[in-house]
Amino acid sequence: MLRVLAVDDEKPALEELLYLLRSDPRVRGAEGATDATEALRRMGRALDAGPDGEDGIDVVFLDIHMAGLTGLDVARLLAGFARPPLIVFVTAHEGFAVQAFDLKAVDYVLKPVRKERLAEAVRRVSDLTAPASPPTAPPVGAPVEQIPVELGGVTRFVPIDDIAYVEAQGDYARLHTSEGSHLVRVPLSTLEERWAPRGFVRIHRSHLVALGRIDELRLDAGATTVRVGSAELAVSRRHARQLRDLLTRHVRG
Repeated sequence: MLRVLAVDDEKPALEELLYLLRSDPRVRGAEGATDATEALRRMGRALDAGPDGEDGIDVVFLDIHMAGLTGLDVARLLAGFARPPLIVFVTAHEGFAVQAFDLKAVDYVLKPVRKERLAEAVRRVSDLTAPASPPTAPPVGAPVEQIPVELGGVTRFVPIDDIAYVEAQGDYARLHTSEGSHLVRVPLSTLEERWAPRGFVRIHRSHLVALGRIDELRLDAGATTVRVGSAELAVSRRHARQLRDLLTRHVRG
């Protein structure tokens, strides 16, 4: 159950947002603030109370354009907290999305706010705050899962844990490891299905990446890329938001 603070300097917009949030069964309580100063004062009480205290706040729904400090300014200040709340921006302007996600926002909801779209934002926040299941360790002595690759009439067995990313090449897939690459006659879609439980995620129609091997996520002029070792790979718009969610969960876990 989420504890929410909504911040908007337009009172009708704030009241509508609070009404929708309080109607969501995943929200324990939702408070409102009409400016940045009030919001920061409220978050100060939350910090003093601690994450499990009665005054704790899990997520802040922030307008961007406000008198005085903007929502982006507030988010930067909150990022300095020992345990900052999650941030969802709620705005009428599309042009700040890159800055918002640079600030590690969970979501970016455009006004006028639709009930279904806000529910999706609440779901993402709820997923991120849910307790992570502890990883299951393989049994002692269990064999390392491998994939056979052929090179010059010789079959080698490459541990799947050594693979950083996979590149589609027609009906084949090229497996990239720190030591080189190997071509296998398996479609990328098949590997995506088989290796999803091992932390491989689709980021583009041409690439499958091991989540734990991503060194950097970059947003530049609306384009998303990831760095995996020395390789820089494009992330399609279709997969960008899911990848950000998965990376956030992975880091928090």
